[in-house]
Amino acid sequence: MPNPDSSAAETVYSGALDRIRRCMLVLAFAATLVCWRLFGSRFALGMACGCAVAYLNFHWLKSGVSALADRIVQAGKPPSTRGVVFRFLLRYVLMGLVAYGILTVSPASLYGLFAGLFLPVAAIACEAAYEAYVALARGL
Repeated sequence: MPNPDSSAAETVYSGALDRIRRCMLVLAFAATLVCWRLFGSRFALGMACGCAVAYLNFHWLKSGVSALADRIVQAGKPPSTRGVVFRFLLRYVLMGLVAYGILTVSPASLYGLFAGLFLPVAAIACEAAYEAYVALARGL
């Protein structure tokens, strides 16, 4: 007999990735506006670029892990790691190129870029707070 508390918890946890993605978009927009107001347009541009790279990195990581898990489940054996390693390294090359481009245009924007790269951390912290609230409110 299934436990009703278990199915309620599963319902909450199943939407975590979508909530994190939406939270990243909201936080990116809000952080860029706050940076623009407090530090100026160059810092805000760096923040927006950092948030865009972080969001793209998060999306690629999620899709890569899902594809890898699907291949393992369907084939029953681990797939070739060449493509996985290439995409992993491509993400870091992309971040390096964006950082170099911003550094050559405006060194002040580099601080914003680095701050924007922490967008997934803030979104995951928001998700953890939401799940803690739901667990306490529902008694899960």
